[in-house]
Amino acid sequence: MYHYTDGGLRNVWLKNGYTEHNTPYGQGVSFHNLDGLAAAICRALCDKPGKLTGTEFRFIRTTLLLSQKSLGKLFGYTEQAVAKWEKYGKVPKLVDAALRLVFIERHDGTSKSATAVGLLTAIDRIAKARIIVTESNSKWTSTIELEADERDLAYA
Repeated sequence: MYHYTDGGLRNVWLKNGYTEHNTPYGQGVSFHNLDGLAAAICRALCDKPGKLTGTEFRFIRTTLLLSQKSLGKLFGYTEQAVAKWEKYGKVPKLVDAALRLVFIERHDGTSKSATAVGLLTAIDRIAKARIIVTESNSKWTSTIELEADERDLAYA
């Protein structure tokens, strides 16, 4: 089994879904379906008994692609409050439960909170949006072309 420590997690072990290989710099690991892996870890964190640690809380938040600022806005707190929770692991019970619910609803894709999280993510991630409106057979339709923020492209 592989001890998965990405994102600072210390309690995750993979039975399979990874490939170990040699690189010029030593042993390397490749993960199969990384997005699916992150979602499975988040789902397990949502189901785990007890409070989330700050690291676990951050892992779910980042998997949802939410900044500390957006998460704070979502729950009525400041960006600094979210940073403290993640650093010291003292997440308020209601926020802990709410983040778990947001992830579950977003993961299942059937809730209005998923739409709210998607909107907050878009607000954080998109620098420019171009609205393209087209008329065909006397009916107008619109599409949006999104351009990522240059800060996000640096991490891609």
